[in-house]
Amino acid sequence: MTMGIVKEMTGLSERQIRYYEEKKLIFPDRSPSGTRKYSFLDIRSLIEISEKIRMGLHTDEIREQLATHRIETKEKKRLKGQLNDYYLHN
Repeated sequence: MTMGIVKEMTGLSERQIRYYEEKKLIFPDRSPSGTRKYSFLDIRSLIEISEKIRMGLHTDEIREQLATHRIETKEKKRLKGQLNDYYLHN
């Protein structure tokens, strides 16, 4: 998705979105030409980030929470894959 769509969907300014990227809170993909390509996961993260900012959390705290969530999500996917493999072969 383009910056315009992201701004519309999140209610955030381009400056805010770039700031959150600069603070390593989001990691949009890039096209071969370097243009940012935002996903629905980025949108969800931006909405969550802006809510946490409004609640008074610092960007360092938010980064830590998001990193923990990403690790947990990856671990869940890995375990699910292992369970699927187990049931397919037993």
